[in-house]
Amino acid sequence: MEKLQFLYQLKLIPSLLNQDNWTEKENSIIQHHFEVLQNLQEEGRLLLAGRTLNLDPIGIVILEVDTEEEAIELMNNDPAVKEGIMEAQLFPYRVALYKK
Repeated sequence: MEKLQFLYQLKLIPSLLNQDNWTEKENSIIQHHFEVLQNLQEEGRLLLAGRTLNLDPIGIVILEVDTEEEAIELMNNDPAVKEGIMEAQLFPYRVALYKK
């Protein structure tokens, strides 16, 4: 069975766009978020993850999984989403070109 690709976009909740509103709790959630993404990469289910560097950043996570349901579950269980500090939106996706 061919793997499917999905992209989920992440956006911080508006109150966290101001760095002064960050606490150790948010920093801990982001650390856990990063660790989960690293695990997905090791499992072969993460193709890419990153974020823009502007004042209102967006993050993207590109997954390669068996089903859309699996992608939805991974997105909804992302610690940043689950803990409510980021909002996420899922899109079907296909990598067309990739730097080797």
